[in-house]
Amino acid sequence: MEDKLKKYKSKRDFNKTKEPIGKKQKAGKKLHFVVQHHLASHDHYDFRLEYNGVLKSWAVPKGPSYNPKDKRLAVLVEDHPFEYRNFEGTIPKGEYGGGTVMIWDEGYYEVIGNFGKSFKEGSLKFVLYGKRLKGVWTLVNLEKNNWLLIKENDEYKNYRDITKFKTSIKTKRTMNEIARNIRKSKKADYAEIEITNPDKIMFSRPKITKLDMVNYYKKVAERMLPYLKDRIISTIRCPEGIKKDKFFKKHLDNDLGMEKIILPNDEGKKDDYYYITDPSGIISEAQMNSVEFHIWGSNVQELENPNYMVFDLDPDEKLSLVKLRQGVKDLKSILDKLKLKSYLKTSGGKGYHIVVPIHYKTTWEEFRKIAKDIAELMAATWPDKYVANMRKENRKGKIFIDWVRNTRSSTSVAPYSLRARDHAPVSMPIKWSELDKVKPNEITMAEAIKRLKRKDPWAGFFDK
Repeated sequence: MEDKLKKYKSKRDFNKTKEPIGKKQKAGKKLHFVVQHHLASHDHYDFRLEYNGVLKSWAVPKGPSYNPKDKRLAVLVEDHPFEYRNFEGTIPKGEYGGGTVMIWDEGYYEVIGNFGKSFKEGSLKFVLYGKRLKGVWTLVNLEKNNWLLIKENDEYKNYRDITKFKTSIKTKRTMNEIARNIRKSKKADYAEIEITNPDKIMFSRPKITKLDMVNYYKKVAERMLPYLKDRIISTIRCPEGIKKDKFFKKHLDNDLGMEKIILPNDEGKKDDYYYITDPSGIISEAQMNSVEFHIWGSNVQELENPNYMVFDLDPDEKLSLVKLRQGVKDLKSILDKLKLKSYLKTSGGKGYHIVVPIHYKTTWEEFRKIAKDIAELMAATWPDKYVANMRKENRKGKIFIDWVRNTRSSTSVAPYSLRARDHAPVSMPIKWSELDKVKPNEITMAEAIKRLKRKDPWAGFFDK
């Protein structure tokens, strides 16, 4: 079979560029498109449509326009790998396409007619379902590789001025922020990471700036790293602070102190996830406005063998703190009888988390069953107090023993992580003797920093 990516690969030195090497792959149920703003020797937009396992690609110097009268030049270039739709970063100077690449828009599209036939005939019409580009568009061939990208006369004509969009649709970064994020070494000294927009207000009650938040993560990084290191993570990003739009970020958009791992997603396709390898990864995420860190229950080296079990005690809103704390004690008593050593932390919300390190080899299926059995045993022992079923109607006046996080690909908030809530609470490891003294959301960022001077309450967590 002809290698559709041969031309793409011949132009790039993959020892120098982080662009994906890529391979042709089978199409899914929906066809993807992506538009990448590319600040190379000439500023332009790369318009890419998934077709036959690759991305058909056009360079559009002025970018798309919602005005049907604007006929934008689109130069057909080599096919790109399907994975290129997730690429955002900097191509080294001197390499082909050297410059900064930002994901400007992405989504799905439908061809009107037959793609192959229309492409050969030089008139390709399609409907875009993007976040910024919508409606019917046409690519018309003029001569050789020169095409025109035209907005059709539909309800979306003159829909919006696209020149106002200056940030990545995926990471909310500007081109400058993407360019600044590149470092010579993955293990750079995280005191040297450049902080952009340091005065941005992340929390308003009390006022906490982005620099304050980054400095917090610098201080807790060494204590926090053992719980994050080599575990797939996702973060909650708040580009404009916790009161505005936030999103769950699961995919790698920067390689400072982090590594990518490829796994099948829910659609059966392969997708990229990532994990932190050293403290600079934590600081880099904070610099990119990541407030919360959430972790998998296994390490990447043994992805199918979980070792970090979490129970979240989630009380009915009207339940007293006294009853919540009794629930923690009751669960600990069950774990003690099972000879499972457990550790306590605040959730930073309304409950407590009990974490159990598992030092023997088990599968996700077995792991999930153990967690479920423990929660159901607790509910059976004290049926008037606890439930193991997550349905809200069952929780009235009771505590839900949330065990469902102990499932492959599920996550739980990491120790020392901030929560994107007023007063900047922390999910903080505490001693068992502190249970009756510390409320679930009582430890704030400032208090957590003070506590770092104390003996580690989770010392021995990783000891077998």
